[in-house]
Amino acid sequence: MSLEQILDGITADPLLWSDFNALCDAGGRQAGSDSAASAFTFAAIRMAAIGTVCNEPSSYAGWTCHAARVVHEPSGRLIHAVPLLGTMGCEDLVLETRDMGRGAPGQFGPAGGMAGLAAMVRHEYPFATHTVHRRVKLAAAAQAGAGAVFVVQPEPGLGPVSGSSGRNGGAGIPGLGIGVEDAALLASGGRVRITIAAEDHPAETPNLVMEMPGRTSGMVVLSAHLDGHALGESALDNATGVAAALCLARAMAPHVAQCESGLMLCLFGAEEWALAGSRAWLAAQPAERLARMRMNLNLDSVAGHGQLTALTSGFAELPEFLRGAWPSLAVHEPLMPNSDHANFAAIGVPAARIIAGFNAPQSNLRFLLTAADRRQLTSDGELRAATLAAARMLWAALTLSR
Repeated sequence: MSLEQILDGITADPLLWSDFNALCDAGGRQAGSDSAASAFTFAAIRMAAIGTVCNEPSSYAGWTCHAARVVHEPSGRLIHAVPLLGTMGCEDLVLETRDMGRGAPGQFGPAGGMAGLAAMVRHEYPFATHTVHRRVKLAAAAQAGAGAVFVVQPEPGLGPVSGSSGRNGGAGIPGLGIGVEDAALLASGGRVRITIAAEDHPAETPNLVMEMPGRTSGMVVLSAHLDGHALGESALDNATGVAAALCLARAMAPHVAQCESGLMLCLFGAEEWALAGSRAWLAAQPAERLARMRMNLNLDSVAGHGQLTALTSGFAELPEFLRGAWPSLAVHEPLMPNSDHANFAAIGVPAARIIAGFNAPQSNLRFLLTAADRRQLTSDGELRAATLAAARMLWAALTLSR
């Protein structure tokens, strides 16, 4: 067995960049859409060329939006607004808008203080130490009695931001993403009229799973999420991670049988729905299968910036171990529940998310969740370099003696 052989194979693999482009060609891959179904079919074909692939679907709280309309009544102007995934529907909801700036929880005041108002809050660069997540802001606004929330994408010319409401079919208030230009109009004052024609329904997402046995019964889980958002191509988030994971599986397949642990490749759906797909999949696994999981290496948005960071979920042994495989790796140790690794960590499986651009707010990762998340944000060389770094980490996990 030779790590150098594996790295040489990844360097020469023509399918890495081809797969990335094919996933982008499928579109934004929002869970439940034809775009997502097409991409899962493509990924299943790629996996079947490596070994036996199984679809292990899981249920989640589905949601379909048929139409949405926001009008600034004083001007009569239509606001370009994108309902957040799973958000509460409404009909002719009329509210005044209050600009809450960043929208940190302490800014909303006491319960009931936002009654009759739509809160306008800023979208933050999602991958930074002190980011306040969108769902935290929505919850704080709802607790203060707000009737709706507008999440403002702050960069001119990009239009609205998307994202999950995190409602999962439960209680909530309407939430919509808008662009900074429309935010300026709403901040000028006057009422807005909001209509969201949407329905909740049971849904099921595919999850593609492949197991390659090693010398022992243990498994290292290599994961990535395939779903995305209707805006753009969901290129960085997460065609990069899926393409890298498929490339790693191809490169490792001839060698895994001689490794200490086996390799389990998981391509999850419904990650953008507050991590619902992998959470339900893990909840359905028998105890014996869970006990065999030695580690989860989750690839999510691995290109768009040259620096990779491991979010190591509070597992004390992971930073030194992963840096031993890739010394230039940055590490953020506290748990960040912002990808499927968090669900593995929650059941005690040592888990790390590998991500580009952490704490780099000017990186191309700032375009995630917008129509600008397209293939032009990265390159073959950048994606290949990230895949080679991940290969070193994965190989170290597969060959670790227990």
